[in-house]
Amino acid sequence: MDTQKLAKMLKALSHPNRLELYLEIARKHEASFKTGCDCFVSDIIGSLNIGAPTISHHLKELANAGLIVTERKGKFLVARVNEKAVEEVSKVLTFPHSTV
Repeated sequence: MDTQKLAKMLKALSHPNRLELYLEIARKHEASFKTGCDCFVSDIIGSLNIGAPTISHHLKELANAGLIVTERKGKFLVARVNEKAVEEVSKVLTFPHSTV
């Protein structure tokens, strides 16, 4: 993973609301493996003290950084963690690490 891509991901997570949103998506993503249900953004909105327009902005930032993938299912928006990106970041941040 190049340093520009890593910096973009870490910058996206540096905002407290985005980090909270990402962690909530990650929790729902993990739970979806057990239940088979998708992570609907409308379900997340109720659990955070952030307005819908702000959540929409933060979702776009997380998606642009490559941390999540979003998909429309009818009138609903589904968000998933980009597992490949998480694995790449984890490899870079795990010690001892090779050059970035």
